[in-house]
Amino acid sequence: MKKARRALLGRSLKPVRIACINYAEESISGRMMSRLTAALQKCYDKHFLPVWGYPVDLYVTRTPKPTDWQLVYFDDASHKNMLGRHELTHRGQPISKIFVKALGDEPVSVAASHELFEMVLDPMANLWADKNPNTQYAYEVCDAVEEDSFRVGGFEMSNFVYPSWFEPFKHPRGTKFDHKGTLREPFSMTEGGYVIKKVNGRKVIKAFGSPEKRRRFNAEDRRGHRSEFRDPQGEHHPGRRAAKRRG
Repeated sequence: MKKARRALLGRSLKPVRIACINYAEESISGRMMSRLTAALQKCYDKHFLPVWGYPVDLYVTRTPKPTDWQLVYFDDASHKNMLGRHELTHRGQPISKIFVKALGDEPVSVAASHELFEMVLDPMANLWADKNPNTQYAYEVCDAVEEDSFRVGGFEMSNFVYPSWFEPFKHPRGTKFDHKGTLREPFSMTEGGYVIKKVNGRKVIKAFGSPEKRRRFNAEDRRGHRSEFRDPQGEHHPGRRAAKRRG
């Protein structure tokens, strides 16, 4: 039993501490931040952890510890603190960012759970799954179903795919490929989803579940989003180096 539990938890039996930092004061109050963080922890422990097996400990702070990972909320990508935060903290730890004003009608809890789930599974946004010898799919667990959600603790949370989604072989009848049971095969997506693919080991492209999704995606401000770091032609935020040049 102990060996099975260790195998399930994978990375460590000790939870990764994730500092939740609110710079989006125009959009998120302190009370809301506390409620949101508690709901994210509940969702993670009840729904995500049993499937993927990496325990985390979320807490609200403005002074994270050096070893903490970070989940940071900004009003938008032009926030003054954004310039000091790239895909890693200055101490080399993973970081995910939520840009509240850019969300439109999307609940902040959906965006936050999306970023949390994907950061935990692929902290450096550099893992790929082989569909065939010529095509790889980014190891992103929410993108394919990103406009689907389920409710936890009064908050909407992002749907996510299961390990089976990344497995290109035939699965037994009844296999679940995502948490809500919407998808029917590996590497598929909903009409509101998209995927990032690498073709022939070089070209990175995005495929969309519908033309409407493509239009919505192209209208977004993608600066600072983790998906952009996978693509050499992505819309990267200037980050620390640009801030230092200006200083």
